[in-house]
Amino acid sequence: MFEFLQGFAYGLFLTCLPWFLAGMVNPALAAPTEAPNRLHVVLRYWLLVPFIAFLLWLTSLWGGFGPSLWGWLAGLGAIAVEIPLERRWRRWRAERRQRRLDAQREAEAQRRRVEAEREAREAGVAVLDPSRPPVDADEVILALCRAKQGLEEVKRPDLATQADRLYSRYVHVLGVLTARFDRSELAFERSRTLIREVCLGAVDNLTAMISQARSVAGVDSAFVRRRLEREGKRLTVAERVALKRRLELVEETERHLRDLSARNESALTALDDTAVAMARIETGRPQASVAADQALADLRRFIDRAERYGRSGG
Repeated sequence: MFEFLQGFAYGLFLTCLPWFLAGMVNPALAAPTEAPNRLHVVLRYWLLVPFIAFLLWLTSLWGGFGPSLWGWLAGLGAIAVEIPLERRWRRWRAERRQRRLDAQREAEAQRRRVEAEREAREAGVAVLDPSRPPVDADEVILALCRAKQGLEEVKRPDLATQADRLYSRYVHVLGVLTARFDRSELAFERSRTLIREVCLGAVDNLTAMISQARSVAGVDSAFVRRRLEREGKRLTVAERVALKRRLELVEETERHLRDLSARNESALTALDDTAVAMARIETGRPQASVAADQALADLRRFIDRAERYGRSGG
């Protein structure tokens, strides 16, 4: 046993120099880290591996009669075996960490979706179910269902609620329009066409939101910020610039999403204005045969005559 350890220590120590030279030429050959660089190579083959070989050599001094051949061979091939094993272990850790982050993002998206739906119900907003559109759904409502489904697929339930709000406004303003105009009137068809155009323009904005959100769906901005904070000094200039660029892309995308959301807010305001304006229009025919003021005056005269008739009869 001690002979094997002594031979292993000698073989391991001898391989430090060739691995160090290979790592200085190409750090990825000798450093199985995520972002290998020459500093990792220096620390690994000038400090860490020689220290391990020194400890093994000290341990072998307790006994034995010299290094064994099998120990030499094992020491010479130890690093060549350890590097792919460490790479696989690091890859497994990264995949497990990514799965944990994906699960956290999915849970957060689910929480935000439930919260958005709860707030929408409390605000009296009808909630669309993309998998089960309304039975009487027209082109606009079906387009809103597709847009909401797309936003939910890219984990943006905060934006998907705009589809619900547009659906509620659209149904409400159509209801007001139907109550105030006859379907055969030209004003009804013209107004409905304009309302549909406004809503379809808002759907186009929602579709643009889907494309924008999908473009940065794979960027975890929180993870990038944590890495910059924790490993800022150890990162190379190129890595730091790349991470900051990712954050800039996310911020630019969020700014575009806010602009598109503001356009949809303008469309919602226009629909509200339309509903209020149409509700003030009096297009129905009066149900009474005479005006209300004239009827009230006649009723009062009748009451006066009835009182005089009662007194004269007494």
